[in-house]
Amino acid sequence: MNEEQKILWNKIEAFQLDDFGSTFTFTDRLCRENGWKYEYAVRTIHEYKKFMFLICISDHPLTPSDQVDQVWHLHLLYTKSYWVEFCKNTLGREIHHGPTKGGTSEKEKFGDWYEKTKELYFNIYIKQVPTDIWPSSKIRFGELNYRRVNLHKNWVFPKLKKI
Repeated sequence: MNEEQKILWNKIEAFQLDDFGSTFTFTDRLCRENGWKYEYAVRTIHEYKKFMFLICISDHPLTPSDQVDQVWHLHLLYTKSYWVEFCKNTLGREIHHGPTKGGTSEKEKFGDWYEKTKELYFNIYIKQVPTDIWPSSKIRFGELNYRRVNLHKNWVFPKLKKI
């Protein structure tokens, strides 16, 4: 990292998503909505910050893991935190979220961007992505079939694995 990038990274790393005066924090909500343990959510938030830094320094589009994308989606709901405190005051630029339009070409495009994201991650952080947060492209783009389910009214059982 050059000096300008180090300054930006320090600002991003110091940015606080949680309002500790709140009884239900950003991290708490992330845990509830995704069924994550608190420690995993904290790690995923850190990976989200790393991803946003990479977007700021990259000369090509990037794609997050699904887990990082969940943090990004939730942060977008906290509009003042995202647009004013994070984008404007911390990053010094707007970062828009561009979801897929569907189809094979989009899947290939986002798959390519995902691989470029992981390559840049390695080049900047000098380590591989944590695979529990950044799975392979096959998993990232092949096993996604989610729906929001009210767990107070429904039971969810995992499918048996084929042997």
